[in-house]
Amino acid sequence: MKPLRIGTRGSDLAMWQAKDVFKKISALPDAPPLEIVQIKSSGDLNQTVPLWTTTGRGFFTVELDQALLDGQIDLAVHSLKDLATVLSEGTFLAAVLEREDPHDAIVTRSGTDLMGLARGARLGTSSLRRRAFVANVRPDIEHAELRGNVPTRLRKLDDGEYDAIILATAGLKRLGLGDRISARLPMDIFPPAAAQGAVAIGTRVGDDEVIKWARPLEHMPTRLAVDAERALLRRLEGGCQAPVGTLATVSDEAISIHASVCSLDGTDLVTARASAPLADAVKIGEQLADELLAKGAGRALKEADDRRKAAAR
Repeated sequence: MKPLRIGTRGSDLAMWQAKDVFKKISALPDAPPLEIVQIKSSGDLNQTVPLWTTTGRGFFTVELDQALLDGQIDLAVHSLKDLATVLSEGTFLAAVLEREDPHDAIVTRSGTDLMGLARGARLGTSSLRRRAFVANVRPDIEHAELRGNVPTRLRKLDDGEYDAIILATAGLKRLGLGDRISARLPMDIFPPAAAQGAVAIGTRVGDDEVIKWARPLEHMPTRLAVDAERALLRRLEGGCQAPVGTLATVSDEAISIHASVCSLDGTDLVTARASAPLADAVKIGEQLADELLAKGAGRALKEADDRRKAAAR
């Protein structure tokens, strides 16, 4: 039997996620043979340009999508927060796995939390969202670019290049580095990126022989939550570098979602929340985006987009 080829980036975290999918599919009855294929992404090849200055979307995913369409791989494993809210033509989001802790985490050399950092401390992150929400509560913090995979970022912190860095709790936990977390940042003042902590499996549209092996890995509460979050981001026309934080939670009968948009200097914060029946997950995300825009969120989104365009020239 021809093996199913699982495509992934080559970072430690991406490989962990691909191996997890490998194990889960292998455990299914009559599972086919599997192999993992590493694909280099633009984000892996270009480690010098700040992420927030990049043009277009899918900086870490477009090459995986192309490998799917070219028949080099059969499944693509993505960190869902990196995947554009409008999928590449011909690709299909076949499954979303159960979400890990979606909090952002601060890792500091002193072990203190964000509020305990010294005035003017140097914070490493390439995320405009993280910078904006930090500026809202700690406008004195100095921001510095931070690129590289998770171990590289931690090494730069340990070498003294930064006083603190912000990473996703999910990535640290998956790599067995949860003990490096100084504090998880509270959701009420620091909402995560849309779909943060969720892993997605992409396939070719209509490739039923492959899709049937991804489908059993679907975690419906996570799918509903990220569908709402990604619908909100899509409606705002914000990419993964927009200063937007959102989280949806699912109960037996309803989905609740909150979201915030923050100006880059932290002075203009717009927040909204809503609940709806589970069947309206996408609709409630779109409606919440409209509410944010009505409250003036477009100002912060335009500011971030203008800054990105100016830096990319």
